[in-house]
Amino acid sequence: MKRYLLNILGLFFPILLWAQGGQYDVVIVGGTPGGIMTAIAASREGKTAVILERSGHIGGLPANGLGATDISTRGATTGLFTEFVGHILDYYVEKYGKDSEQVKMCSDGYHFEPHVAAWVFDQMLAPEKERVTVLTMRQFDAKPSNVVMEGAQIKSIRIYNRETKKTEQYIGKVFVDATYEGDLGAAAGVPYSIGRESRDEYNEKGAGRLYKLWLGPELEGSTYEGDGNIQAYNYRLCLTNDPDNRIMPEKPKRYNRKEFLSLVDDVYSGTFAGVEMLDVTPEMQEANRKHIESGGTTQIPGDPWGIAKITNMVDLPNHKTDANNQHLALISTDLPEENWQWPTADWKWRDRFAQRLKEYTLGLLWFAQNDKDLPEAFKANVREWGLAKDEYLDNDHFPRQVYVREGRRLHGKHFFTANDALPVAEGCRPPLYANSITASHYALDSHAVHKREKGKIALDGFFNYRAAVYTVPFGVILPQKVDNLLIPVPASATHVGFSTLRMEPCWMALGQAAGIAAALSIKQNKPVKELAVADVQEALVKEKATLIYFRDISVDSPDFEMIQYMGLRGYVTDWNANLDAPVDAATAERWSTMSGIRIDRFAGKTRGEILRALYSLIK
Repeated sequence: MKRYLLNILGLFFPILLWAQGGQYDVVIVGGTPGGIMTAIAASREGKTAVILERSGHIGGLPANGLGATDISTRGATTGLFTEFVGHILDYYVEKYGKDSEQVKMCSDGYHFEPHVAAWVFDQMLAPEKERVTVLTMRQFDAKPSNVVMEGAQIKSIRIYNRETKKTEQYIGKVFVDATYEGDLGAAAGVPYSIGRESRDEYNEKGAGRLYKLWLGPELEGSTYEGDGNIQAYNYRLCLTNDPDNRIMPEKPKRYNRKEFLSLVDDVYSGTFAGVEMLDVTPEMQEANRKHIESGGTTQIPGDPWGIAKITNMVDLPNHKTDANNQHLALISTDLPEENWQWPTADWKWRDRFAQRLKEYTLGLLWFAQNDKDLPEAFKANVREWGLAKDEYLDNDHFPRQVYVREGRRLHGKHFFTANDALPVAEGCRPPLYANSITASHYALDSHAVHKREKGKIALDGFFNYRAAVYTVPFGVILPQKVDNLLIPVPASATHVGFSTLRMEPCWMALGQAAGIAAALSIKQNKPVKELAVADVQEALVKEKATLIYFRDISVDSPDFEMIQYMGLRGYVTDWNANLDAPVDAATAERWSTMSGIRIDRFAGKTRGEILRALYSLIK
């Protein structure tokens, strides 16, 4: 009788699970832009997907103040990211008119208000509503007990519904970790790194303990030794100087004036962390102090003044700004050291830190606007700015999400390092990966790891080094040990390598690749790591995703698919394809060797004509 009952329960167990959660082709943890693009890409390939988001809103940082898109070369990253940018531009054109100030300030769709980003994500998901389910207030706790494994595959995950206070179970064929923290991968047993590698480990610029002035040299005290510490988090504030839409920050209940007192001397002395400080003398600083005491502003070259002393602001439409941590400051909206536990902490701890960071940020603003020891001219400048009244209406006009710049970095088939983003020689590309799933471009960029230290004129861990447009190998989203998991957000990289991958355009592109890979894995009944990368690339290119960037070829070019294919296979490695130019003898010989086809049969043809012919013959 007992065995009979067990068999009956076994028959109905999947139905019970479905009632408590759901069954989908692709289960995505994290409503970040990377997670959203994963769902859209999978849906366009005909697969069902669910996005499980812990908060009450999807959209990650672009919907929470990061309105100044972090990309150094526009056109390097395309596909769904370009669609996102296009929707932003369309919004401002349709609402305000093509010749409006708002359209000008949106910078072709790359600069936007938080609520507009949230709206655009909804618009992009709307056509996929038959196959994509979005569930908010669904919390995943990074415990192995919340992942049901069968061998090297995830069969289901358990999610805590924060509204009903009940546990739900989600069954999937492919799972995606789109969290900023890497929670799902860690719970599933994927190895990961936290903190900084030493310089010796991968011979990376910027690695380990490092003191560096902004745009300046590395300083004494830099040991380049690794540690387990992570770069600071902050909130990307949406500030405005429009009196009709401005709410002045109030003094938080747990205000600690002592935390901000160092700002007073910085203002009067003109102290900041830029390269110009190397030429500042004590005499200049004393003269600056007297000038400010008499009612003037700073005279130290390069020294930010007023609101710019504590935030680095980029203009957005409607008199708003994306106010980030000031990279020239020794005290700003970042809160180093106190976030070190975040990657592996539970959500109770994370929520406490989020509140602490909010109070710290509001306290800094209030201090800069009101403290008795600051000069009146400085305070008057800061008082021009306040929180935007029409943003985050359910959260006191304050961002809902902490800027988690770096959590766990899950280990994958490829470990992306700083050297993958730096040119192999002057004027050349970084290493070219034939298995690329996106091109991308941003500097190697990390925020401080430690707070201000006595005797140091720079913060440990803060760096910015120029990179070049690079290719991202498929292996950075293919985790070790788990066969049906993809990791487009907590991607496989060193601390310095991750410092460029972690930008939202790149995360969106990796999400698109993850969605396509998930769909192909299901269609072909193969583990994701056994997919032919050429199949993933072909599907990406058809969706106008750039895998290798050329300055003279856009996604709208009739040669786009051809040059992506031939470029990744090494036929064209210069920054320009130069398709209308003649072929030189050395290139003709190289192409003949690579293809096994004599190029002299195409005598008198241009580079483009020959490449098109080779493409049709090879492919």
